[in-house]
Amino acid sequence: MIYRPIAIDEEIKFSKKKFIVSKTDLKGKITFVNKNFCDISGYSEDELVGAPHNIVRHPDMPRAVFYLVWKALLSGRAISGVVKNLSKSGKYYWVIADLEPKFDRDGNIVSLTAFRRAAPQNVIDTTEELYATMLNIEKKHGMEKSIAYLEGFLEEHDMTYDAFIAELIKPKGIIATLLAAFKRMFG
Repeated sequence: MIYRPIAIDEEIKFSKKKFIVSKTDLKGKITFVNKNFCDISGYSEDELVGAPHNIVRHPDMPRAVFYLVWKALLSGRAISGVVKNLSKSGKYYWVIADLEPKFDRDGNIVSLTAFRRAAPQNVIDTTEELYATMLNIEKKHGMEKSIAYLEGFLEEHDMTYDAFIAELIKPKGIIATLLAAFKRMFG
């Protein structure tokens, strides 16, 4: 049984230069975490490795977001998103997550890798409002209606999900350089 802390309204802030890295199998079971993941989430490596990645899923996150992320990854496509995570203490932290499938020589997906960094306040503000609406719809009408709302939101802005997220989270300056180096190191 996975211990699920009670969410408290207290944010964990961490350096934009700290990158959280994890790898999972195709069912979402964690196979690797870096030290930053442990430090920020409050879980030890032993507690994380072997656990389902949703151990850090915050209850404020709409299920529809994870549905779209998993759909993209299992189709072989990299995807990015903004995620509110839940630490072991119950505090939360916002991340920009860049997720990508890893393939074997035959082109089969064998694992999934996530690179996460601190989300800037403007990204949090935009995302928090959207997610609150989606979550409210999800609670009342189900995940399908939440996805429909997101699709309508994107259509209204004449954007795909990928374009919306890319524009929202576009790294700049030294952060872009550090992220590229980190991806090469763990890729």
